[in-house]
Amino acid sequence: MSSLSVFHVSSPEVPNKVLTHFEDIASTLAEQGVRFDRWQAATKLQPGASQEELIAAYQAPIDQLMTERGYVTVDVISHSNDHPQKAEFLDEHRKSEDEVRFFVAGRGLFNLHIDDYVYAVMCEKNDLILVPAGTKHWFDIGENPHFVAIRLFKNQEGLVANFTGDNIASQFPRLDDIT
Repeated sequence: MSSLSVFHVSSPEVPNKVLTHFEDIASTLAEQGVRFDRWQAATKLQPGASQEELIAAYQAPIDQLMTERGYVTVDVISHSNDHPQKAEFLDEHRKSEDEVRFFVAGRGLFNLHIDDYVYAVMCEKNDLILVPAGTKHWFDIGENPHFVAIRLFKNQEGLVANFTGDNIASQFPRLDDIT
């Protein structure tokens, strides 16, 4: 289930609030400039579908978002238990480009550090999150990661993580701690 836990940076052990209804999650994140949406496939997808089949199943909302935000590239990423970069996502960083992820399968925990709060967004199948460029965040794929996501971007070089050097991520619950 998708969820949003909002923590004050001074109390990473206890969230100020936990939201599980889509509308509540979306409106709370929208107040911070973060888009949270849900997409449905236009066709039934089979396990092991190709990148082209995945993109085709979501072509209409992909095209709409690309037009609306000026994205020019779309691709599919997949992470599983044997991915060598599991821990790489766990340090707080910024990107010079929006980070757009649509979860076709699996799940991941986006933690957004905005002002004095951390917004921990559990994204699952059919969830789209758009983290604006420059937003401090980290992404937890868990000890046994499994997700397939569609990414949209303007410039692939903008997806390079610029680490903040802050150890804040180590103070907050991990994906495996909250599920």
